[in-house]
Amino acid sequence: MGARIVLFGATGYTGARTVEAMVARGVRPVLAGRDTRRLAELAERLGGLETALAHVGEPASVAALVGRGDVLVSTVGPFTALGEPAVRAAVEAGAVYLDSTGEPPFIRAVHERWGPAAERTGAALLTAFGNDYVPGVLAGALALRAAGEGADRVDVGYFLSGLGAGRPFSRGTLRSLAGIATQQLYSFRDGALRTEPAGARMRTFDVAGRPRPAVTIGASEQFALPRIAPGLRTVDVYLGWFGRASGAVHAGARVTPLLSRLPQRAVRAVADVLTRAVPAAPAGDALATARSHFVAEVFDATGTLLARTRLTAPEPYAITADLLAWGAARAAEHGVSGSGALDAVSAFGLDELVRGAAEAGVVPDAE
Repeated sequence: MGARIVLFGATGYTGARTVEAMVARGVRPVLAGRDTRRLAELAERLGGLETALAHVGEPASVAALVGRGDVLVSTVGPFTALGEPAVRAAVEAGAVYLDSTGEPPFIRAVHERWGPAAERTGAALLTAFGNDYVPGVLAGALALRAAGEGADRVDVGYFLSGLGAGRPFSRGTLRSLAGIATQQLYSFRDGALRTEPAGARMRTFDVAGRPRPAVTIGASEQFALPRIAPGLRTVDVYLGWFGRASGAVHAGARVTPLLSRLPQRAVRAVADVLTRAVPAAPAGDALATARSHFVAEVFDATGTLLARTRLTAPEPYAITADLLAWGAARAAEHGVSGSGALDAVSAFGLDELVRGAAEAGVVPDAE
C-alpha cells in the first residue's frame, strides 16, 4: 500500500483541478484547506474523500497534516507570501513535498534555504512541479542527452499558441506574476547562479513555424540542468507569453533593481487590490484550444547548436494538475531518489519522467 497523500489548497482553482486529476488516477488524497464547507462539497462530489482543516496563518495546523513518508502537495499561493508553512511542515516531518509554484524567489528559497534542512531530516522537496517548470527541465535533459559531450549552454523557451477569446490566467497566477514583477530573480551564467531581474535578455525561438520573442526568467532549470551536465556554463530560461510586449518587459528590467527596494508586503497588497475583481478561474474558451510549446537548445562553447528538443502539451493548468497527480502517486507508491531539494529528473529518473510527462500530455512535437 502506498504512502498517504495530502493536498493542501484543495478548494482553489489549481487545487481542485489537481484533486480531479488524482481521483481520475485512482488516488484518494486527503483534502486540506481552511474552508470547511467547500472542502466538504468537493470531497462529497469526488466520492467521499477525507478532509482536514489547515490554514497558513496557523502553522501548527499545517504541520499536523503530514508525518514521515507522507506526500504533501501544496497549491496554496502566492508562494512567496503563503508557501513557507507547507514546505516547513514537510521538512520537519521528513515527508515528500510537491508544489505548483512558478515563482522564482520561492524556488530559489526551496533549493538554497530548505534543501539543506531537508537533507538532514530525509525530506524530499520537489518545488515547481507543474507547467512551471517540469516540461523545460525534461526538454533540457533530453537535449543534453542527445548532444553528448561538449555542452556549454542550454536555452529553454516556454510558449503558448491557439488561445481563444478571454483571459487565459487564473486570479492566483496573476497575483503571483504581480508579486514577483518587482523582485530580483536569477540566472545561471559562468558556471554559477547570478542575481538579475526578469527580462534581462531577450531572443527569438522558432515555434510552430514562426519566430516568437521571449525574455529571461528564473526557473527550475538553472538548478536542475547543471546537475545533469556539470560542465554547463550557462542555462537561460525564456518566457514567451508576452508576444510583442516582450520588448517592453525587456526594457523594464532596467528599473527592477529600484522597484525591488519596495516593501514586498505593500506590493502584495496592491496586487490583491488590482486582481480582486478577477474571477478565480481563467476563461474556459481561452484554454479550450490552447497548446503549450517547450523548446530546449544545447550549444557548445563556440555557439554551435548541438541538439534541439521540442515538446508540446495541452494548456498550462491541465499540465500542472496531471503532473502533480502523477508525481504524488509515483512518490507515494515507489518513493523518490534522494532527499533535499530535488528536480523531476533527479527524483524519478529521465526515462520514468518521460513516461509520466506523456501521461500528462507532454510529448515530442511532431513538427
